[in-house]
Amino acid sequence: MTKSPLVVLTSRVFPETRAALERVARIDANEGSEPWSQDEVIERCREATGLMAFMTDRIDREFLERCPELKVIGAALKGYDNIDVDAARERGILVTIVPDLLTEPTAELAIGLMIALGRHIPLGDAGIRRQGFAGWRPQLYGTGIGNSTVGIVGFGLVGQAIARRLLGFGCRIVAFDSRPFGAISGIDRAPLDDVLKLSDFVVLGLPLTETTTGLIDARAIGRMKPGALLVNPARGSLVDEAAVADALESGHLGGYAADVFECEDWARPQRPMSIDARLTAPGARTVLTPHIGSAVTSARREIELSAASSILQALAGQPPAGLLNIEKTETAALTA
Repeated sequence: MTKSPLVVLTSRVFPETRAALERVARIDANEGSEPWSQDEVIERCREATGLMAFMTDRIDREFLERCPELKVIGAALKGYDNIDVDAARERGILVTIVPDLLTEPTAELAIGLMIALGRHIPLGDAGIRRQGFAGWRPQLYGTGIGNSTVGIVGFGLVGQAIARRLLGFGCRIVAFDSRPFGAISGIDRAPLDDVLKLSDFVVLGLPLTETTTGLIDARAIGRMKPGALLVNPARGSLVDEAAVADALESGHLGGYAADVFECEDWARPQRPMSIDARLTAPGARTVLTPHIGSAVTSARREIELSAASSILQALAGQPPAGLLNIEKTETAALTA
């Protein structure tokens, strides 16, 4: 009897996700809340045909060389900077992503970060918990979204979803993207330097690539208007966090909100190993969330099921949805 293919799931998943895959495959799943070490993931994938990958994984050339049976990587991700797609292509390994299910929840969180940062919500909450509340006082005056100028750097699906939401607040929106995008009512296109100079809020919506890594550095922050607020729901390493901390200390930057951090970007060997302590210090003008951009239960379930579906399609010899790296691949070879 032919043994069923082995599929490794490196993160805890919904029961529906596991059940979908168990119909055709043996499953080795992480049932805990902490990620496996790199060596443990590799060891578990040595005989695996399929892998469902998550943000915590680092799938580089060495990983792929040590997992010779691997045929498909279904990433439960939109951004895939933690996967060496070229190395996978060379080995004939399919890589799929979930291109759009993260867009709406990430855009929602971006708006939440803007409001929380501009209106000092975490500082107000902490003050009440620490000191109690005796009634209104003239304090914590901030920046509202309404009638502000918001610069969106990166105007793909996420950037556009953020813009649609902001239009309802009466914002002026200026957008930068190196790629062309069509005319959208209420959106002004501008060069990056102009977006930085004009904006009360600068919101990032870029993928992490060689050209975008460290894009928001000391020079870029210096271009921003004094007191502007920077919001990063995209990828940590778009931003030089030390430069952000410097600008907060000098008062040039009015605040920083982030859902993502440099220390997460496993593909960068020289990345910081932790968040700059100045950003997490009590009273810092920051709002920090633990990478929860897509952490809406219904969205996460759909993301996992989409990744599982792509793996199942590949195992059945069908072209999988969300395929990144191999055009016109003979996927039928997977079932041989």
